Amino acid sequence: MSASFNRGTGLLVINVVNSNPNGDPDGESEPRTFEGDGRGLISPVSFKRKLRDLMENDAGDVRKTALAAVEKPAGARSFGILESRGRDRKAISAMLLDDFRAAYWDGRVFGNTFVEEKDKGRFITTGVVQIGPGVSVARIDVVRLTLTNKQGVQEGKDRGMAPLAFRVVRHGVYAMPFFVNPSAAGKSGCDAHDIDLMKFLIPHAYAHTASGIRPQVEIVHAWYAEHKSALGSCPDSLILSALKPKKRVDPEEPSRDIDEYDIPTRLPDELRASLASFEDICTKEWPLAAA
Repeated sequence: MSASFNRGTGLLVINVVNSNPNGDPDGESEPRTFEGDGRGLISPVSFKRKLRDLMENDAGDVRKTALAAVEKPAGARSFGILESRGRDRKAISAMLLDDFRAAYWDGRVFGNTFVEEKDKGRFITTGVVQIGPGVSVARIDVVRLTLTNKQGVQEGKDRGMAPLAFRVVRHGVYAMPFFVNPSAAGKSGCDAHDIDLMKFLIPHAYAHTASGIRPQVEIVHAWYAEHKSALGSCPDSLILSALKPKKRVDPEEPSRDIDEYDIPTRLPDELRASLASFEDICTKEWPLAAA
């Protein structure tokens, strides 16, 4: 089965201010970093979780507006989330393959490794969308503070403290690539509507999942380059290199503000000419998006 969409190359430019964009469970939720050079890291799993959470919130405005804005696919199609707590593994394992594909949006888009003994791994598939790690352009500084609580949580204590529980990145600009591969669509059941839904969700990933430790994580640009064919019409590396932010002064030193960076806002003409379209989906106007 041929895919109903072309290859895509994307790059998210993420500005982090006094926030922890992705805590490391092996390091007491310290902001993730590469040990070798001190650059910040946002894992692909962490970002996909934000998109899944938005779609899993049935009562949420983002899900409602997204489903209203994106053209409905032909035939029966649901937008459930496979990677959710409390799922009934036995019931899922008993599903027909076509019903499984039709039921779970994240399975169609990101693939899945769902396996039960009886299903013999028939649902396992590579995702159409692969997200790379988000890496800060420069090293990051991590600020650590002790949190206090007026009312104690331990018996016999009238106040409380959480030593060094507040661990945030003072400032960082991260670049996170993602890739849309139509060749994987035949097995996962993903179509152009699923990809459009993901594109709608991306600009809202952090603003609508903000938390006390993650109040200021903003996607400044979400570039999306659509190729002229399913095979691709331009090397991904050229697109990503042309769009990656660069720190102007002391490029290896941690930054304090986004103004320290040169952030491209267009592609060179020769690259743009090799693509079907190029846009910042942070500023894309969707039909019925205000509904």
